[in-house]
Amino acid sequence: MKKLGFCLVLLCACSFWAVAQDNDTKGKADTRTVTGCLQQTSHNNQFLLKANDGSSWNVSSDTASLAEHVGHTVSVTGVVSNSTAHNVKEDAKDVAHDTGMKKHNAEHGHMKVTDVQMVSSSCS
Repeated sequence: MKKLGFCLVLLCACSFWAVAQDNDTKGKADTRTVTGCLQQTSHNNQFLLKANDGSSWNVSSDTASLAEHVGHTVSVTGVVSNSTAHNVKEDAKDVAHDTGMKKHNAEHGHMKVTDVQMVSSSCS
């Protein structure tokens, strides 16, 4: 029964998205700036940014030097990968959270970083 309810919620969210895709009222941009703690992953040139707002981002860059900022609090600006699909997924998670079907709805995504600025030399 929960699966049926979730499917209905997801269908409604997709319907709302289709109607609202011409006017982006939520302000979810293709390019974002996120601040948090940068961590190394097991993959070369792949990093995890645990943001101050509770979100997490798999980040990589061809232009910004991320490796020298591992363990630092940084502010990164970049392009969200597959931003349309990402925003639909996040909207569906918001609907599931609002209806009580999901306890946590922290954002998670992938970003190609174009700029990195160190905020602090530690993650605290």
